[in-house]
Amino acid sequence: RRLARELGVNVEEVEGTGPHGRITKDDVKDHVREKAPSARGPAPSKAPALPDFEAFGEVERVKMSKLGRTAAERLSYAWQTIPHVTQHDVADITALEEARKAYNARRATGEAKLTATALAVKASVAALKQFPAFNSSFDPGAGELIFKRHFHIGIAVDTEYGLLVPVLRDADRKSTREIAAELDALAERARTRSLSTEEMQGGTFTITNLGGLGGTLFTPIVNYPEVAILGMSQSRIERVPAASEGFEDRLLLPLSLSYDHRVINGADAVRFVRHLIGLMRDPINLLMGT
Repeated sequence: RRLARELGVNVEEVEGTGPHGRITKDDVKDHVREKAPSARGPAPSKAPALPDFEAFGEVERVKMSKLGRTAAERLSYAWQTIPHVTQHDVADITALEEARKAYNARRATGEAKLTATALAVKASVAALKQFPAFNSSFDPGAGELIFKRHFHIGIAVDTEYGLLVPVLRDADRKSTREIAAELDALAERARTRSLSTEEMQGGTFTITNLGGLGGTLFTPIVNYPEVAILGMSQSRIERVPAASEGFEDRLLLPLSLSYDHRVINGADAVRFVRHLIGLMRDPINLLMGT
């Protein structure tokens, strides 16, 4: 309330995003930013006026939530600012999925399930260490790349309030078991709107898994100011040529890596994804440290 008074903001006009709708300092600051001209760069061209939809039939107008408006603004800015390219490929996760199911079958009571997302975090951190440009940010004003020596992985979570991206910090220092448990806790806090502001800041790379909903491939938008995001679609059984002769059924996971082409070239994007695929194909190396 003190901050609102200092900034001349009527708190009744501010939509809270904290637990139980509580208004936070960041909500007040965001409200001021929404009302003030953008300092991020040139404003997007003004969209043409919408037609009178009611002339064609019955309509209903629904006010977007503050979370939805903020997400729309950030996604629009990322799309307009970052030259996106998406590299698609598939990973053979037959052995990895067998290992994951075997682990879950013997896990202790109350222990978090090992998920495909947790394994993707483990593989992504290993790939980010191999290709540090994917764990960087671009400062166009200074003409510099900012390489981060920490690995904070954002995980997109679908909630009834909209898409939230909590951040799993220091993923490189955690075992697969610890990653699974922390992801489970973060997702639960996201669904109950009990995430703190700090838990959604500082990500260096993002993973979005739509596999539980279906689909084949998609083009995720880079989570600015990061430079890359990994999308996962629904895995499927396909008949492929066997190593020796004939054909065999394998479980394949579609991957979609979107990246900032100012920072990452196509050849390195292919190498990054192929490195991920190699890790996912070999569960022994990937699960070491569990």
